Order: sequence, then C-alpha cells, then structure tokens
Amino acid sequence: MNSETFAQLVDAQYAPLYRFALSLARNAADAGDLVQQTFFIWATKGQGLRDAAKAKSWLFTTLYREFLRGRRRDARSSSLDDLAVASPELLADEVDRVSRLDGASVVAALQAVDEAFRAPLTLFYLQDMSYQEIAETLDVPIGTVMSRLSRGKAQLRAAFAQGQSAGGKVLPFPGAKTAGQS
Repeated sequence: MNSETFAQLVDAQYAPLYRFALSLARNAADAGDLVQQTFFIWATKGQGLRDAAKAKSWLFTTLYREFLRGRRRDARSSSLDDLAVASPELLADEVDRVSRLDGASVVAALQAVDEAFRAPLTLFYLQDMSYQEIAETLDVPIGTVMSRLSRGKAQLRAAFAQGQSAGGKVLPFPGAKTAGQS
C-alpha cells in the first residue's frame, strides 16, 4: 500500500475510530493509543486484505480486539497487584497450603484418572490449550472436550480425596463440596 492511499484511509477513518475507541476506553489518551495501534497493525498487515471496501470493518474489528487484549492484560496485572497487596497472612497461608502439595501426589492422582479424561486435563491445565485446540488435537467435538474436562476434574477430586483420607498431602479444590456437604 502506498503512503498516499494510507494517508487517505487515515483521514477518512480516524475520527470514527477515535470516537469508537473513546466510547470503549473512556479516556482520551487510551483512545488515541488504541487508534494509533490499530493503524500500526493496518500498516503492517493491511495489505493482506483482499477487498479494500472492507477496510473500515477490518479497522473497527482490529481496534475492538486490541481493546479487549489490553483489558485482559490489565486485568491480569491488576489481579497480581491485588494479590501482592493482599493481607500477608492470607498470602502466607496460601503458600503454605501449596507447599504441602508435592508433585508426586499430583502425578499419582492424575494417573488415577481414566485416559479419556486425563488427556484433556493435561492439555488444558499443563499445556494451556484452548477447548478448540484440544478438540482439534484429540479429533473430538468441542462439547466432548468440555464434558471430558468436567468428568476428569471430578475423578481428580475423588483421587485427591482418597489420598487425603489415606493421610496424603492433598489440597481441597476451592469451592468443591466434600462428601459431608450438600
């Protein structure tokens, strides 16, 4: 794309993109950054767009995705900041609870889970794959992946509970009901 065409696109779409970014970000500086990032992405990847008439929708979609990416990044960093600022007693208690769980007991509990459920659990929690990626890897529908994850977690809870009753070092799942609760 030549610089004249790019300049025309910027002139035509800057104001609407900025208004959209401002409605999302609610901050003039962040809105300006979003628009700038969107045009930067266009400059690097925009030539791949086959239909020039779709440039406007491409720009708006890209801006929205960049906004969401920034929000997720901010949420992760703020949750980590909140954790660090949290009460030192609570943080020490969590560290103590995690240190009681050793790798061998986790591997043993995971090995107790049926293979059909173990594979999705491993891919999801240890390989950080999405449901869609797991479905493609295992060549099963995405609904099957979600079902197997749910059932696998139930088997994992049972394996942990069994290890706990045998005197093993096991952490209860937060929010999980134990056998005595209803």
